[in-house]
Formats: sequence, structure tokens, C-alpha cells
Amino acid sequence: MNSDVFKGVFAWLFSIAVQVVLFKRIDLSFGEFDFIHFIVYPLFIMVLPFRTPRFLVILIGFISGLTIDMFYDSPGIHASAATLMAFLRPYLLRAIEPYEGYKMDKTPNLGTMGLPWFLSYSSILLGIYLLFYFSVEAFSFIYYFDIIMRSIFSFVASFVVIVIYQIIQSARS
Repeated sequence: MNSDVFKGVFAWLFSIAVQVVLFKRIDLSFGEFDFIHFIVYPLFIMVLPFRTPRFLVILIGFISGLTIDMFYDSPGIHASAATLMAFLRPYLLRAIEPYEGYKMDKTPNLGTMGLPWFLSYSSILLGIYLLFYFSVEAFSFIYYFDIIMRSIFSFVASFVVIVIYQIIQSARS
């Protein structure tokens, strides 16, 4: 059990470090076109084991978002989006549960659940996260065009990175 906890803490620190050190520094703006942002740390929340208690998933989401907020100087925006995603995760897992159910000792990743399932699961959670994040960041629906454009382009960029990472991880297993 202790090795599982150690691996989990290391994975959490790694996801935060990659987001802050690597993806925060990537600037893909072309003049006025600044809609692409890489936000990949929510993958850690997505792939928490099925047996993780709901309150712990929400707490991990909140702490992860708050940690990212400290580095991004965005008071509470990442925390609120990550907490919402963590809160909705069990409902989504229940909605897309396979007929035979989940093996509770597994994690909801590409290697254990397969590509079609993982694509639908992760795309819904990432889409919720990004739409909520950019809506709270703008704090006004006057900027609906910017909210939609940032959500779409950031979704595509982040989702590609997440899927490539999951393919590499599943090939290693």
C-alpha cells in the first residue's frame, strides 16, 4: 500500500511540475490569435483509481488546482475548474460504465479501458474543465467568442498531448 501511495504522490508532483515547468512556458500566439493553451495536469485527476473515495478525488482536484493557481497567478480559477471536474467524475464514470462494470483495482486509463472508452471519458472531462476554466477566467459572457475559441483550441492541443502520453504509457505497460 505504501508503494502505491508513494507512486501516487510522485505522479501528482510530476503532473504539476510538467504543467508548470513545461506547458506554462509554451506560447503559441500568432498576433491577436492567442487561443491555444496547454492544460494537461487534469489527466492526473482523470486517472485516479476507481476505488479512490469521492471526497478524496474532490480534495485532490482542489489541491491540484490551487497548486497550479499559485504558479499561474490565477486566484482560484484552476482550483474551481479542477474541483468541478473531480466532482463530476463519478457521475461520468457511472454514465459510461461498461456492461460488465469496472474492475475496482484498476485505473481509468487507456491501457486498462481501451481507446474508445478513454477518448470519450477524457474528452468529456477535459471539455468540462476547459469550458468552465475559460468562463470563470473571462467572468463575463460578453466574451463568449473568446471563451469558445480558447476552449476549442486549448482542448485540441491539450487532448493531443494527453492521448499521446497515454499511448506511450500503455505501450510501456
